[in-house]
Amino acid sequence: MKKIVLTLLLLTAAGPALAAPQIITVSRFEVGKDKWAFNREEVMLTCRPGNALYVINPSTLVQYPLNSIAEEQVKAGKTTAQPLSIIQIDDPARPGEKMSLAPFIERAEKLC
Repeated sequence: MKKIVLTLLLLTAAGPALAAPQIITVSRFEVGKDKWAFNREEVMLTCRPGNALYVINPSTLVQYPLNSIAEEQVKAGKTTAQPLSIIQIDDPARPGEKMSLAPFIERAEKLC
């Protein structure tokens, strides 16, 4: 009986930790300079409930929506975030266009 109660207590305590959003850190070195899309040397990626993807600046902890689901959450007031264009850099190969976010979206989706 004691083992069952102890097991249930441990599972109850571990539940919130398992439900917490996953966060990974990616760097310019890891992704490659030619694919790097941000004006920071590293950023954090996370997937929130509902498959909302965000980029987080590790030095300020400001978050930026990475997909349309995250943008809708910000517009609805469910979370606070700044526009991604603040940290997204221009593509030197295509003047007037921003660097592709595809590698980052792909990495963040794996966290969902």
